[in-house]
Amino acid sequence: MRGNSGSDQEVMATNDIAEPANLRLLRRLVTALMVVMILGLLSLVGLIVIRFATAPQIQIPDTLTLPGGTVVQAFTRGQGWYAVVTEDQHILIFDAATGKMRQDIPIDTGK
Repeated sequence: MRGNSGSDQEVMATNDIAEPANLRLLRRLVTALMVVMILGLLSLVGLIVIRFATAPQIQIPDTLTLPGGTVVQAFTRGQGWYAVVTEDQHILIFDAATGKMRQDIPIDTGK
């Protein structure tokens, strides 16, 4: 009749064994790593959402004087010149040194 009581004593004996210090340290390190990885992933997702939530701002040099009512769609710079693409389908070429307009090129959209 020892079958039941003997197995109960064996289970209690294995539960009473103390956890080694190395194993406890390893478990804590793995838990800390998991927390750091979750926080890092959340911060990356947050930064991506914040970065792409706003429309990009086009930075135009202060030396350029655009014609009245011009809405800028794109801006690029080359060696000695700036180009501004407007919403009314024109490319305006400006001198980089003086900021004065060199050319106004209408864009043929084929419509």
